[in-house]
Amino acid sequence: MTAQPFISIVMPCLNEELTVGVCVQKARNWLEKSGRSGEVLVVDNGSVDRSPEIAQSAGARLVYESKRGYGAALRRGFSEARGEWIVMGDCDDTYDFSDLEPLVRPLEQGADIAMGDRYAGGMAPGAMTWSHRYIGTPVISMLLKMMAGAKSPDSQCGLRAMRADALRGLELRTDGMELASEMLLKASRRGLAITNVPITYGTRVGEAKLNTIRDGWRHLRYLLLASPNYLFTLPGLLLVALGAVLFLLSLPRAEIVIGGAHWQPVFAGGIFFVVGINALLLGFVSRLYTTVRGLTNDDRLLRFYRRYLGFEVLLSIGFLCALVGAGIDIALAVGVLGGISSLVWAGIAQSFIISGANIALVGAMASLLELE
Repeated sequence: MTAQPFISIVMPCLNEELTVGVCVQKARNWLEKSGRSGEVLVVDNGSVDRSPEIAQSAGARLVYESKRGYGAALRRGFSEARGEWIVMGDCDDTYDFSDLEPLVRPLEQGADIAMGDRYAGGMAPGAMTWSHRYIGTPVISMLLKMMAGAKSPDSQCGLRAMRADALRGLELRTDGMELASEMLLKASRRGLAITNVPITYGTRVGEAKLNTIRDGWRHLRYLLLASPNYLFTLPGLLLVALGAVLFLLSLPRAEIVIGGAHWQPVFAGGIFFVVGINALLLGFVSRLYTTVRGLTNDDRLLRFYRRYLGFEVLLSIGFLCALVGAGIDIALAVGVLGGISSLVWAGIAQSFIISGANIALVGAMASLLELE
């Protein structure tokens, strides 16, 4: 080992006394065989067994992270790593640290991140539960491809090699297992060069730390919050369109009789329309926020907002919408609009008034975010 290692191999560790020493020794042997200077960095995340002592005895540099979580441990390891290249991998002996050459070779060829692919390389019998192998990982990989364009068939693989400068530019923030998705989502959206490398995956020794329901939800939650278009904008467009259709259905006749049931679609139309408008507004504000945080990229909508809109314009648009609603109410009051469609026009008027108020309020919120 040298004072300035070229490769840092980072292993998060929580109660892995049966395997951490073996993994550290394999990694050290590979570094020596490869001829590259390096270090093996074990991040202990609150072990109550002999993992820390065993890791140090095997030759690892040991650091501690008191905040519990896979992501918290890895982020601490990344901040402590001194190498120009960083390899991350679990120390439960499921990944083979004795030959990391195929994993780091893409970095020599210009890749920013090399992702292990357990599906292509082969898994030992029983190494992964059927729910994770056929449902969990494929679903998350599909969502990452849909939301961020990430082309990785094994998005949850924990063995990865990365350029340190590219990794630190991602500004990772999550503390749990969802860090695997955060890394891939940000790297894909920022246009980093990502390569998939077939690797083998063995059966782990000791107790598994992954909780299917809890960790699966954390991944899904993160992906949704990091993708405002899917969380807000697309549902908002659907609800606005549905509300408009129901308003149109209501105009010829305010009440539709289905069997013995009497349905007035204007009420559902008003709810869908207003909720849809709110979803679109929340999607817009969320895009401002996630772009500032580096989760999403700047786009034409945000550039259009900054160039042509702003607080004053959105306030004016909101005022005009509310004025249209108030005008319809006045027309109803003086009898210009009436008859069987009066209830429908009243529902449309209230929808415009509420939406106008919300547009003005969101304009103020967007301006606050822009100030920050």
